Amino acid sequence: MDILVVEDEIGISNFIKQGLEEEGYSVTVESGGDNALVAALKIHFDIILLDWMLPKVSGLEICKTIRKSNKTTAIIFLTAKDTVQETIVGLQAGANDYIKKPFSFEELLERIKVQLRNVTEEKPQYTLGPITLRTDTYKVFYNNHEVILTQKEFALLEFLLKNKGTVCTRTEIIKQVWNIHFNYDTGVIDVFINGIRKKLGLTKDENYIKAIRGVGYIANEID
Repeated sequence: MDILVVEDEIGISNFIKQGLEEEGYSVTVESGGDNALVAALKIHFDIILLDWMLPKVSGLEICKTIRKSNKTTAIIFLTAKDTVQETIVGLQAGANDYIKKPFSFEELLERIKVQLRNVTEEKPQYTLGPITLRTDTYKVFYNNHEVILTQKEFALLEFLLKNKGTVCTRTEIIKQVWNIHFNYDTGVIDVFINGIRKKLGLTKDENYIKAIRGVGYIANEID
């Protein structure tokens, strides 16, 4: 498995590179945003570990550009930015995960393994009323018209559809979709749900994704 580490702090990049190579991964390191973007667009990587604050081109811009190029490489932000709004911005840019500095190598390794499992898992298709989600092509359709979602919006909708008819608690959603296993402001879920509803163009009568007050959300067919 090939991993690109984009980090301008040499101590951190060396620490990550050494640890990952000991685990058997092939690691490329870039410290500048401009060179990192060129590498990410030209070379296939299974995972990109991306610092947010970089010289010349920011990690956020790199992430957005990679997604605009239709590359589905898993991206994990490594950053000291930790507000809910900053987390939302990073995930909406197309990142798959978000790990806050300082972090342990063991946590980073587990998050990488999660993303790699997502790549190798079977790719089923889910439907809910007029909504179709295809995990083989990472595309969503509403009445056969394609709807463009960010990767995190896609992952959230996939989780809800995979558990159609079952209430998904906020704790379950934040663990399974964001891979966050500690106390966290789950308000980010509401922001993403609203974004999905808006992009799908769901009306008030089309309550396919319903909020369960104080608990979470459920995806279900309309009675």
